[in-house]
Amino acid sequence: MRQLNFHHLYYFWMVAKEGHLTRTAEKLHVSQSALSSQIRQLQEQLGQELFTREGRSLQLTEVGHLVLEYAERIFSLGSELLALTERGELQQVQHLRVGSVATLSRNFQENFLRPVIGQAAVQLVIRSASLEELLEQLRVHRLDLILSNRAVAADNSTPWRCRQIAEQSVCIVGPPGTLAADFDLARDLGKLPLLLPGTRSDIRSQFDLLCEKRGIDVDPWAEVDDMAMLRLLARDSGGLAVVPEVVVQDELQSGRLTRYCVLEDVVERFFAITARRQFELPAVRQLLEDATATSPPPA
Repeated sequence: MRQLNFHHLYYFWMVAKEGHLTRTAEKLHVSQSALSSQIRQLQEQLGQELFTREGRSLQLTEVGHLVLEYAERIFSLGSELLALTERGELQQVQHLRVGSVATLSRNFQENFLRPVIGQAAVQLVIRSASLEELLEQLRVHRLDLILSNRAVAADNSTPWRCRQIAEQSVCIVGPPGTLAADFDLARDLGKLPLLLPGTRSDIRSQFDLLCEKRGIDVDPWAEVDDMAMLRLLARDSGGLAVVPEVVVQDELQSGRLTRYCVLEDVVERFFAITARRQFELPAVRQLLEDATATSPPPA
């Protein structure tokens, strides 16, 4: 019976992801000729060509794409096995590693993680970075879950599972006072300094579209990507801020800030992103089930 050479398959997998023989050889610290030989032997064993050359780059053949799908599953399972044994998921204490997009509301993160916070059986690690950096860590099972306000799509080489877990209304908040009592968006928006999410934010795009439909010109005093900073400025600047309500929930409850209006058709959606795994952590399953149970259905 033929046996697949996983060493050859690993070299193929690395070249397929990089698309370039020389760069892959440098990464693997092997010669280009040795790398070519390994891939040639795999092709001979499979009886199929896996690459075609286009200029200096390599392109996968139709069969090559199929082999890559299998390689992704195989090496993903290997990474998962190592992660399970190294981190002790097979023991009593679960090591739950959560990645959070750096600009995400800290209040939302805490609300989502509350079911496992303080559990003796769960050791929690939270890491913040860009979504792209977090996805790479999730791919090799260095993370178990990503919290994001951006959805991602899966394909053959990115085995993500992305589900919406919450939807929050976006409102205008500001200092308590008479302006809040009878606030009119078109009439009063320019009466206090205006703080907006950064231009790359989905909230900002929705807000700009709302203003465009209503013929409202906006002149922001500050544009802020980070929700934690936007919360501080909203609290301390005396201006108006466009924020998801969850970001300033404590300030609204204490009366330090007041809700001026809820913005029609402007929402922030939150997503939980996981990788396809053979073994799902009980803590991850609990968090997703709790979020699904408490979240209203999307509008």
